[in-house]
Amino acid sequence: MSVGTAPGKVILFGEHAVVYGRPAIAVPVHDRQATAWVRPTGHRQPGPPGSGILLQAEDLDRRYPLTAAPADDALALIVRLTLEALELPLSQNLAVTVRSAIPIASGLGSGAAVSAAAVRALAAHFGAQLTPHQVSELVYQTEVLHHGTPSGIDNTVVAFEQPVYFVKGQPPEPFRISRPFHLLIGDTGIPSPTKVAVADVRRGWEANRARYDALFDAIGQTTDEARQAIEMGDIAALGPLMDRNQALLREIEVSSPELERLILAAKGAGALGAKLSGAGRGGNMIALVTQATAERVAATVRRARAKDVIITCVG
Repeated sequence: MSVGTAPGKVILFGEHAVVYGRPAIAVPVHDRQATAWVRPTGHRQPGPPGSGILLQAEDLDRRYPLTAAPADDALALIVRLTLEALELPLSQNLAVTVRSAIPIASGLGSGAAVSAAAVRALAAHFGAQLTPHQVSELVYQTEVLHHGTPSGIDNTVVAFEQPVYFVKGQPPEPFRISRPFHLLIGDTGIPSPTKVAVADVRRGWEANRARYDALFDAIGQTTDEARQAIEMGDIAALGPLMDRNQALLREIEVSSPELERLILAAKGAGALGAKLSGAGRGGNMIALVTQATAERVAATVRRARAKDVIITCVG
């Protein structure tokens, strides 16, 4: 049996604006992982190519042959794409099983992580070596299926597994973190409708490009200042920058009452800054905490009805 894994991710700065060519910063969340297993089934199944490939999504309690997968099935798509990239036919006899500890539709990159884990497990099964860039390119195609017009940041972070500064259409830039810092991730428990939120922002931009471009420029400037602070080790500066980014995200109407409740709770308990992460309208809030304040903030965010709380160290 061959195994592949991939981490979750959070966007620190720049969500939504990144779709329009502004920078974003994202980091992996190694505390939450997706895992895929590939094993030979040992017998040939009758039928067209792909009949012998069994797919199993344990979290969704689904088990089905590749040939029975619907057109919008991301697992089936990534298996097809990976075999094509490896120059292998669909006439394989194997089982591909995926499982994820990353909440679905929460802005933590669950779909991208599952796809990346499947790519790695298939490559390992066939003794192939794929670069992070190749993994990212394959996973991006499933992100289009998930999100319509994705920024490309999810597939980049889960494939490279390190903090990146990202501008759409340009190679990702891993960058130096002078001092580790701690993030608290609070899950609203409300699915984050990435495709819907991205489409709504696009409609707003098309209706008033000057206003939205000014907001995207301000988000991009905030992101650049955040990168400089991280590289200089000025962690205290990140809190106000997170608050500024959140104010701009409110302006493009992607926050929600549930996110604002968790942000207020985190700030009230001593977080240095807090904002939504990802598409918004649900999903996760992230807060900058210290080792001294992390547990207090976590307890307060849980009392504010967070479904799950993760504390992770970046760097």
